[in-house]
Amino acid sequence: MPFNPPIADWRGKTVWLVGASTGIGQATAHALHAQGAKVFVSARKADALAAFVQGHPGAVALALDVTDPLAVKAAAQSVLAAGPLDVMLYCAGYYKELRATAFDLPEMLKHSEVNYHGALYLIDAVLPAFLARGAGHISLISSVAGYGGLPKSLAYGPTKAALINLAETLYLDLQDSRIGISLVCPGFVETPLTAQNQFAMPALISPAEAAHEILQGWRRGQFEIHFPRRFTLWMKALNLLPYRAYFAAVRKITSL
Repeated sequence: MPFNPPIADWRGKTVWLVGASTGIGQATAHALHAQGAKVFVSARKADALAAFVQGHPGAVALALDVTDPLAVKAAAQSVLAAGPLDVMLYCAGYYKELRATAFDLPEMLKHSEVNYHGALYLIDAVLPAFLARGAGHISLISSVAGYGGLPKSLAYGPTKAALINLAETLYLDLQDSRIGISLVCPGFVETPLTAQNQFAMPALISPAEAAHEILQGWRRGQFEIHFPRRFTLWMKALNLLPYRAYFAAVRKITSL
């Protein structure tokens, strides 16, 4: 039995993708548009959004800084005023390598504002409408980096772990309200964020492949959508180890 109402036919559906100027968000918006959905795309980069809309007739761009709760609320009102919203995908993200030996509080807080607080602002803006309608779907893009502590992920990993816990709790609280909740945990995807990595990224996939996996997960009504499985299953297994073995394995794998 699926966790969520499966979504297979996107014709007539409306999706708001927040963080859609590049990477997974943009690729998912493209895939949804191709399948007949009406897409609202938001991000800070207004020029990138304008270019997307130009190539996707009917799409609507709403430039947005997710760290501004008043701007989020105003954008949500515009989306909801256009008609029922079926899915909100939060894919805004910020990433910079950071280790505890170079602890940087402003960087820690910036990660939290974009990756976690922004999601809270969006949920606050759309959830009342979903509850009133008795329908809707909230999807949060986390990461396998949220499964457990990793070197160089001091700022990024905890925010993604917070999204995992948030999605789990939302599901438990809302499963009787006919509101879908899904959690997306990608491995390495070729995006501007991962381009800064100075190490080999195993099982690296394209944003288009990631978008395909997300739509397949929604079609199946999955709660957690993780990919590519040849990598994510290993990450899941790693986090089943007791801490002594986990820490030893991570240090061996990363050489850090």
